[in-house]
Amino acid sequence: MATDKKLDNEPSVEIDTTLVRQLADILNDTSLTEIEVERGELRIRVAREITAAPAIQYAAAPAYAPQAAPAPAATAPVSMPSDPATIVTKSGETVKSPMVGTVYLQASPEAPPFAKAGDKVKKGQTLLIVEAMKTMNPIQAPRDGVVQEILVGDAQPVEFGEPLVILEA
Repeated sequence: MATDKKLDNEPSVEIDTTLVRQLADILNDTSLTEIEVERGELRIRVAREITAAPAIQYAAAPAYAPQAAPAPAATAPVSMPSDPATIVTKSGETVKSPMVGTVYLQASPEAPPFAKAGDKVKKGQTLLIVEAMKTMNPIQAPRDGVVQEILVGDAQPVEFGEPLVILEA
């Protein structure tokens, strides 16, 4: 590996600069903000800072989304944790977003929400949908339980792995 460089503080670890460049190219070609690769003890994380406001990226949501945003807040308040540490301290299972997209809590503006805090849900029941690349993806309950808290609002953009719902037994 002619292009590899050794780290000053870890003489036994070599960095494959070609891999770093490939990871950077993947970030440029996709909407990802960071990517991480692990090979043995070597871990490379490449991240970029987004300078544009995320809301601008999601302005092209379906026509009903902007009109539906105020209604759920008035009929079904969604508690938004201000501190990410509060998510970790909650008991129950956290349902996370499997993709980057926009969350919708109901099928249409006139429809009732798929689930609300306090609702009993069955395994496989739709909790909400995440729209990604003009495809509506139902996010289903991984098990039977009670919706403890919905952590996102209607028409809110979400990232991969972002907590969406907390289910308790």
